[in-house]
Amino acid sequence: MQNIEQVKKLREETGVSITECKKALAEANDDIERAKEILRSRSRVMAEKKKDRVTCQGIIESYIHTNKKLGVLLELNCETDFVAKADDFKGLAHELCLQIAASDDEETPLLEQPWVKDPSKNVKELLDQYIAKVGENIVVKRFVRYEL
Repeated sequence: MQNIEQVKKLREETGVSITECKKALAEANDDIERAKEILRSRSRVMAEKKKDRVTCQGIIESYIHTNKKLGVLLELNCETDFVAKADDFKGLAHELCLQIAASDDEETPLLEQPWVKDPSKNVKELLDQYIAKVGENIVVKRFVRYEL
């Protein structure tokens, strides 16, 4: 039997809806780690289903390091203006800028890079989670990293 604290903790850690958290916990027999894995798997499936949907809205985000010797410009696209204006989406764009700024690995594509804040995940997994959360396709359209 799930308790509200488990559902709350899973929701805070994943950002997924309460209903989906309850379903995942039930399927995982109240094992939070297993429920997280179930949610990650569902996120990948959902993102795969949405990948062909048109993303004609979005934002351009920038980041300039405090030393003024490193900068990033990023275009992050989504399906609707509603999502593009959401604080979570803006936060995602900023986090992606920080990821790009922190990475000097020219060989590894952005989506395959380990996430700076949680190296156990890669950038694609983070995007998949966000896609599952908002229910829209999200695409890193383009970015550029400048460094002196």
